[in-house]
Amino acid sequence: MEAINQIILDPRYHDYLGILKGARNGLVYGVKIRFPHALLMSILFGRGGWKERAKQIFKATRQHATNLAAFVTLYKTMLLMQKKFNGGKERTTDTFIAGLIGGYIVFGDRNAINEQIVLYVCSRVVASFIPRAGGAAVVDNSRASGSGSGSGLKSIPPDARLFSLFAAVCWGSVMWLFNHRGQTIQPGMYSSMRYLYQDSNRWKDLRTLLWHNT
Repeated sequence: MEAINQIILDPRYHDYLGILKGARNGLVYGVKIRFPHALLMSILFGRGGWKERAKQIFKATRQHATNLAAFVTLYKTMLLMQKKFNGGKERTTDTFIAGLIGGYIVFGDRNAINEQIVLYVCSRVVASFIPRAGGAAVVDNSRASGSGSGSGLKSIPPDARLFSLFAAVCWGSVMWLFNHRGQTIQPGMYSSMRYLYQDSNRWKDLRTLLWHNT
């Protein structure tokens, strides 16, 4: 165990292990955020028997968790690659590019869960442009329509190709904001992103690498 901890704490492996822990945090957070929501929606609005509802809950939770884990993994990998290609230096555009690519690949497929997540991210990006109240604290990033009743109206989903581009731009924008204008992001989302992208860069041993955060 001592030898394993020495490897874990070796600075040479830090960035790579940070990707691993980022995937772990993505899975954990995805389950925490989606399971209660899917359970409640199934109880209130679900159709079919409880066996079918349980399958729907599991499917929604798995998709949300695996998508978040995949995005964090891809995002942090792209940051590391750009840093290496740029001689070990980080550029301000790196976060946007990494988020853009990750958003396109992971969340670009238009389905109910991806659309919900992307619209949530979009709302936070748009809200970040609202002028801040005077004296707002700066976040320390070092740590971290139809008419009538509508009956018979069928919803028209977004064009799949345009949705992929929309998802990419939203994720690229929110990742840039998180790293460079964190104080403009809604506090709840900022806390979530800190858990995914900053807390996953800190650990003390194997337990805090794989089991829980420090």
